[in-house]
Amino acid sequence: MTNLLARLLHLLATLVGRLPWPWLMRLGDGLAAFWRWRDVRESRVARRNLELAFPSETPAEREALHAAILRTTARQVLETVRLWTRPHAENLALIRDVHGASLLDSAIAAGHGVIIAAPHHGNWELLNQWLATRTPLAILYRAPESAIGEAFLQSVRADRDRVTQIRAEGPAVRQLFKWLGAGGVVGILPDQQPKVGDGEFAPFFGVQALTMTLLGRLGARTGATVLMAWCERVESHPGRPPVFDLHIEAAPDAIADADPTVAVHALNATVERIARRDPAQYQWTYKRYTLRPPGSGEPNPYWVGATE
Repeated sequence: MTNLLARLLHLLATLVGRLPWPWLMRLGDGLAAFWRWRDVRESRVARRNLELAFPSETPAEREALHAAILRTTARQVLETVRLWTRPHAENLALIRDVHGASLLDSAIAAGHGVIIAAPHHGNWELLNQWLATRTPLAILYRAPESAIGEAFLQSVRADRDRVTQIRAEGPAVRQLFKWLGAGGVVGILPDQQPKVGDGEFAPFFGVQALTMTLLGRLGARTGATVLMAWCERVESHPGRPPVFDLHIEAAPDAIADADPTVAVHALNATVERIARRDPAQYQWTYKRYTLRPPGSGEPNPYWVGATE
């Protein structure tokens, strides 16, 4: 039954993905307007994150950014549905420029392994598809709670002959060390909140956030090259397809420091710098700050009635 429902979901996604770009963008704008009108979860979380991360902005400035975030997020949802269900060559034509591709090629050629740290900025699914054209890679991902959602993702994500999806659980760390030890390429979304015990706190937009230590451990112990990568939307008009620039740059050495405190501080500072390029393209609908530093007495800031 799970596979049947996943196939039906894939069929629905395929039908949506066949809509003309102008229809998809207008549908996304309508979805964003609905989110704001009903103040759904995405709207509430984004607003709270902006209060935490941009306290010096006026309420009017935060509301304007809030509207832009929901519009960008809704459009990206529909973009991604199309990216998942259309030929990859067609999708990759949306990329206008690629900056830093030679860094990736050189790192792969060195044979010491490569870690791609890809923040939730722009469209990371399009980035995955581009990376798969350059090299086989393993992607660490957090599996959906729904078995149907998991089966659907397995069916739509990048070419399985080129991309190995590794669930962020159990033997994942061992698999990643093995992959890097063989000179392979690993993709990690570095700004997801880890479980207690799998991270350390470091400032992110001025707020302490539990941050993964895995990326730093992998880099420090394997000697793999760490690169930052993101696929940033540079044009997005209701009447035309979106246009992207893809960026790859060397990560600061401190991200792979043997001291996890040093590593997580460098990681958050780097992700924040990328997100500040265009805050509306960052994933502010994610509850990044639920876990608070031990002994701080701070409540979960997303609880109703929580104070800063």
